[in-house]
Amino acid sequence: MDVSFSGLLTSIEGLIDSGDNKYSPEDLCFSLQETVFAMLIETTERAMAHCGTSQVLIVGGVGCNERLQEMMGEMVKQRGGSVCAMDDRYCIDNGAMIAWTGLLALKSSEKGSVPIEQTTCTQRYRTDEVDVTWRSD
Repeated sequence: MDVSFSGLLTSIEGLIDSGDNKYSPEDLCFSLQETVFAMLIETTERAMAHCGTSQVLIVGGVGCNERLQEMMGEMVKQRGGSVCAMDDRYCIDNGAMIAWTGLLALKSSEKGSVPIEQTTCTQRYRTDEVDVTWRSD
């Protein structure tokens, strides 16, 4: 299930740049956080129903946010489920996870490594489109 936050940050920046002091930066940031988290909660609730699960695991850097954990916990509780937030030590450094995945891909490569000059970086690469060559299942 895809979530798009396109336009949200641009809208907030526009309000700040307009010079209109009607809203404080703190209020705008809080509103942005609540809106984005509400979208994530709703998407997670639909995913739970679609997959027939009652459990949620929150990971990643944003998963460290206690407000997200609180909101997710409320939704899951209403569904009779459980939520677990990963220990912060394992949520904040995705660089190590990316490096490990790269090492696994390199070791499983039938053709050898790709020269650095031929590599690319795709910012919005979908993880469900990755060709996983290091697993047999």
